[in-house]
Amino acid sequence: MGNKGQRDGFGSKLGIIAAAAGSAIGLGNIWRFPYLTGENGGAAFLFVYLICIIAVGLPVMLAEFVVGRRSQRNAIGAFKKLVPGTPWVLAGWLGVAAAFIILSFYGVIAGWTLDYILKSLTNGFAGKSPVELEQMFTTLISNPVKPVVFQLIFMALTAGIVLTGVSDGIEKFAKVLMPMLLVIIIILDIRAVTLNGASQGLSFLFSPDFSKIKPDMVLAALGQAFFSMSLGMGIMITYGSYIGKKENLGTTALSVSIADTLIALLAGIAIFPAVFAFGIDPNSGPGLVFITLPNVFNQMAGGQIFGILFFMLLAVAALTSTMSLMEVVVAYVTEEFNMSRKKTTILIASLISLLGVFASLSNGTISHIDFFGYNLFDFLDFVTSSFFLTIGAFIISIFVGWFMDKNAIRDEITNGGTLKVAYMGAFNVLIKIVAPIGIALVFLKGIGFM
Repeated sequence: MGNKGQRDGFGSKLGIIAAAAGSAIGLGNIWRFPYLTGENGGAAFLFVYLICIIAVGLPVMLAEFVVGRRSQRNAIGAFKKLVPGTPWVLAGWLGVAAAFIILSFYGVIAGWTLDYILKSLTNGFAGKSPVELEQMFTTLISNPVKPVVFQLIFMALTAGIVLTGVSDGIEKFAKVLMPMLLVIIIILDIRAVTLNGASQGLSFLFSPDFSKIKPDMVLAALGQAFFSMSLGMGIMITYGSYIGKKENLGTTALSVSIADTLIALLAGIAIFPAVFAFGIDPNSGPGLVFITLPNVFNQMAGGQIFGILFFMLLAVAALTSTMSLMEVVVAYVTEEFNMSRKKTTILIASLISLLGVFASLSNGTISHIDFFGYNLFDFLDFVTSSFFLTIGAFIISIFVGWFMDKNAIRDEITNGGTLKVAYMGAFNVLIKIVAPIGIALVFLKGIGFM
């Protein structure tokens, strides 16, 4: 499987950007970014977040692309090929394990979005008070059957795309799903900014009060920049291995970062004007999307239609991420064990779904089973975000910054010397010093040391 001739790959520049941006654009942008922005004072958080994307997110993404394209292998195979028989392969293992585990509980959340699309279609939020909407969400996630069924449907959709391959599956769907996502979010933005009182929400998002910048907020922005860009999950190494040798890795990483940040911003524009227009607290945490927004749609003219569009947007964003996460594990198994893509995809989807069933049930039926004070769902989230992703990305930045052959890095970034690259010096400083320090801080905060 390893040789280039037999390997699937992306067929176009647009396909690469759509797929990589799709993997980065997920619930992290449309669900996590707005509530973190709300909790951390709006525009000042956004300002710090943009700096974190440039200083940490972008160089680490480029480093992952370099490792992937140089090796032409999956996340684990990449290190086995570039530095055989060394412990660096741990970064690959952490990435593949993270993709597997994250997809198990991410699939559950993606399933909730399907339930909410149905609720919107049947006008199920109409006339419900905020308290009833909160109960509705709690009832859904603790139900032993419904979320499991929706999760399995979502995983089947994901497997169906991955099964057809990189250019015929992932790339083709990404090229359809990403424009669809953009159209839906722009329609929602137009509606939000035309609401009475929308200006307050826009000013919350775009007029920074720099006195709100505190160490905790900086770490939250750094963590979000890092998770939002799908770093440390093996995705960008895997996708990097599918990028043709003629493509410019630097501009690809920049395009993906811009697309990712733009969608997060557009999600903020869709949410905050509406939240302020109806006098709702922007600091409503993780429940912002599933509890607060249905309340907003209830009070809005044409709210049902915008509710349907919003939850469709969430489902599309989730699907562009789930197919990337599954591809990381499938690429590893097909290449390292020489199994067919079809068999591998069915096997991996089944195993991830099984773990996902237990994660879903841990919000209700088996919530009494405790892992260090967490139910299974929250434990999987905590372990991957606090340990696997941060340690994996830290190892990658140290490897590329300090140990990987400098000529090989330059060769990949300049396409064998055919591209003039002015940012090599800046990239070296960021990947050697700034990114490892930033990632180490996110790690220490994640495990409660800061």
